[in-house]
Amino acid sequence: MGTGVRKWWALVGVSLAVVAVGLDSTVLNVALPTLAAALHASESDLQWFSSGYFLVLAAAMLPAGLLGDRYGRKKVLLGGLALFGCGSGLSAYSTTVAQFLVARALLGVSGAAIVVMAISSLTVLFSTAERPRAVGVWALANFLAMPLGPILGGWLLTRYWWGSVFLVNVPVVAVGLVATAALVPESRALVRPGVDPVGVLASTAGLVTVTYGLIGAGRDGWWSPGALGSIGLGVGMLAGFFAWERRLTRRPGGQPVLDLTLFRSASFTWGAILTAVAVLSMIGVLFTMPQFFQGVQGADAMGSGVRLLPLVAGLVAGAVPADRLVRRVSATFVAAGGFALLAIGLWSASRTTVNASSITVAAWMAVVGAGVGLAMATASSAALVQLSEERSGVGSAVLQAVNKVGGPFGTAILGSVLSAGYLAHLDVASLPAHAAATVRQSVFGGLAVARSTGSVTLLHSVRAAFVRGMDGALVVSAAIALAGMILALIYLPRMNVVEPPGQDARGKEREVVGSD
Repeated sequence: MGTGVRKWWALVGVSLAVVAVGLDSTVLNVALPTLAAALHASESDLQWFSSGYFLVLAAAMLPAGLLGDRYGRKKVLLGGLALFGCGSGLSAYSTTVAQFLVARALLGVSGAAIVVMAISSLTVLFSTAERPRAVGVWALANFLAMPLGPILGGWLLTRYWWGSVFLVNVPVVAVGLVATAALVPESRALVRPGVDPVGVLASTAGLVTVTYGLIGAGRDGWWSPGALGSIGLGVGMLAGFFAWERRLTRRPGGQPVLDLTLFRSASFTWGAILTAVAVLSMIGVLFTMPQFFQGVQGADAMGSGVRLLPLVAGLVAGAVPADRLVRRVSATFVAAGGFALLAIGLWSASRTTVNASSITVAAWMAVVGAGVGLAMATASSAALVQLSEERSGVGSAVLQAVNKVGGPFGTAILGSVLSAGYLAHLDVASLPAHAAATVRQSVFGGLAVARSTGSVTLLHSVRAAFVRGMDGALVVSAAIALAGMILALIYLPRMNVVEPPGQDARGKEREVVGSD
């Protein structure tokens, strides 16, 4: 097998591992009701099953990048895959809440190693000109898990033991291990970065605290003292981290965990920011539509996942041609065009009604997917295009850390908008206090009360109120996408990537036409 073919097969293997990480979080949402009964878990336990995973994932990002640069990225990726398989097995065979939480922590640590080293491998395997296409494959792998999780999880839960939804990761991990061992070359920084324990501790604590605060804001509201305190403390820790890293950078012989010269590149800085903005815009659809499909249209978990497939089809349609478009009209205009398409799709989505047809919803979801595919593939490529192999581990960790914080941040913002709209349009004046409180909690609580009382009026009120709140959240998402378009036009360098003749397969010679 030639070198050119091997690296694309290596990308397929690594992308499968990325799918496994994504499946783990989406499958969990489907499995929560079953886990509550099987493990005798409380509502608080169920929240921590998901939140704990994301906290550990955020905490492990920069350390994973540092370990890859220092000891070998292939070693860290193989270790992450093996640990992820162990964590999946432990999740499946857990008999107590404590065991399951430990398993989720293992999955968070190993998931961070996989996603950071997966994107780092793009820098090692592919030349500058090839990276946009490779990033398109990586972006597709990231989003495939979104509909596959509910579809696969729902199918397994209706036919097999609940642990099967976690064991399904094991064969995927096995394929990733074989592909990585056989096809991915080992690489590390020529000059081993220092350990910098203060920097590692400060960055880890800051990311965990900010993520915890954002999760709390999504659950308890933005004015919750705990959420505001955690976010403020986390931001302070991250500010201290950057100050410490700047001090180390200026000190003779200093070895910071984060090379701050990365941020001298407008391409890297704004590529990372715009990738997060794309995720932030997209989260409105991911957060609201499964609730719409199940709560308003009456679909089950698997049916909800199937209805998300137009989103993935649009993503493919946007991500695949992104690299060719960049060569013709520059990254600036392709990314801006992607955000414009995303804003149009989200604005159309905000006109959704209770009785919206499946064709109408599928159409705007396809437009949203295409916009995300264009914007995210182009912005990610812009961040990676000038990232050398020497700095690919920590650089990829920064990109992923910014990306992962966007999810809880978007959920907290849009969840607040949806909740405010839902509560503002509910009609519960005639209900007893305890029933009214249940209706206010969520659309599913409202549906349960409406069905138990046989009130058709309440059923219509709950569904209409949810759709009004959902439409408001999607308007905010459209505004975020519009802001992304403006930022791309102003700050993303106008560059077209070319591959000079005589470049080797791993792209060690690179040229960028344009300014940074």
